[in-house]
Amino acid sequence: MFSHVMLGADDIEASKKFYDACFKALGGREGTVDPKGRVIYMHNGGIFLITKPIDGQPASCGNGSTIGFAADSEAMADAWHEAGAANGGTPIEDPPGLREGAGMKLYLAYLRDPAGNKVCAMYRPG
Repeated sequence: MFSHVMLGADDIEASKKFYDACFKALGGREGTVDPKGRVIYMHNGGIFLITKPIDGQPASCGNGSTIGFAADSEAMADAWHEAGAANGGTPIEDPPGLREGAGMKLYLAYLRDPAGNKVCAMYRPG
């Protein structure tokens, strides 16, 4: 359905530090910086980028928006949350844990990245 996800950030270095730690916790690699200063992450067929806004205006987070990253286990989601919190992220919502509703069980961990974007790691138990 998606080709990629790109988020704006004013402090690319702080965002790169945060996402490098988060993606390593999910089994990925550090991002690479292209000639335009965008940071690119590729993992499990997905592409995620962070960039300064092209219009030169300040970056802003989307109120009501969440970007979710797939985790392979509860432990991986916890590691993602710990890595992000230790590298400039802010824990939000309830602590990482199992949520149930609409006949589904999901293990969720939420953070705000250094630019204020709401992100989460999600594991779908068997």
